[in-house]
Amino acid sequence: MFSRGRATAGSIPADGPARIEVAGDPPARHPPAEHAVPVPEVSEAPDATATEAGRIPAARGADEPMLRLEKVSKSFGSLRVLREIDLTVARGEVVAVIGPSGSGKSTLCRCVNRLETVDSGRIVIDGQPLPAEGRALARARADIGMVFQAFNLFGHRTVLDNVTLGPRKVRGTPKAEAERRARALLERVGIADKVDQLPAALSGGQQQRAAIARALAMEPKIMLFDEPTSALDPEMVGEVLDVLRELASSGMTMLVVTHEMGFARSAADRVIFMDGGQILETGAPDEFFANPRQERARDFLAKVLTH
Repeated sequence: MFSRGRATAGSIPADGPARIEVAGDPPARHPPAEHAVPVPEVSEAPDATATEAGRIPAARGADEPMLRLEKVSKSFGSLRVLREIDLTVARGEVVAVIGPSGSGKSTLCRCVNRLETVDSGRIVIDGQPLPAEGRALARARADIGMVFQAFNLFGHRTVLDNVTLGPRKVRGTPKAEAERRARALLERVGIADKVDQLPAALSGGQQQRAAIARALAMEPKIMLFDEPTSALDPEMVGEVLDVLRELASSGMTMLVVTHEMGFARSAADRVIFMDGGQILETGAPDEFFANPRQERARDFLAKVLTH
């Protein structure tokens, strides 16, 4: 198990949905605006039958990282957004991606879920190359949870329906079981009393917590967060960051694009600094924030930590 040593007793319900098996030992601890994002594919059709084909196959070995990017490049027209990115995320590791706006952070996150196609390179999830398209890609996405800047909840459905729809339609989970898991997750993120509310009746922070619960309901192997607090009022940021910290302490593998330096410093196992579509520096949070090696990173921190 990847044990960070910061888990709290009772942070995961014993019978809850967030049972995450991870392996390996951690190292010592010492967004540009995006267009509207499609919600993961679900239909209003009758519940499907769950099959093992609906998940990414198990990793080939305990040493296999959960996520691996190999020479990944991406351009929008003549603008090179990602330049031969190499990145590995271990099982149970929490990696915070920081950097100035326009550095490629959000595009990197979206490429991992293939919401943006890459021009070259390879992305491997749990030992399996990310499929290019079709049903294989849809199955792979079911194992990759993603939380966006915008909440992307179904406005005409209750919070409970939003959280149960994916497991029922994609995983084939029976309604009663899906609702039991959803209620446990909504309790976990602190909005158990909002199950019957429509998203419009919730605050921004509550909607984002509902979006996190919805992603967790699919029992993903890895969670991607694309600046999950950037659309929130300042007073609501803390409640979402608290959920992310609890999730990090539970052992979930997480890639978090964020402007919240406090979260990156306190909750991440590793910090990645990007600029110009490249990873310029990576290291343990204490080391990076205390003594960044790259001049560009020092300049960035000098600006964001003094305002």
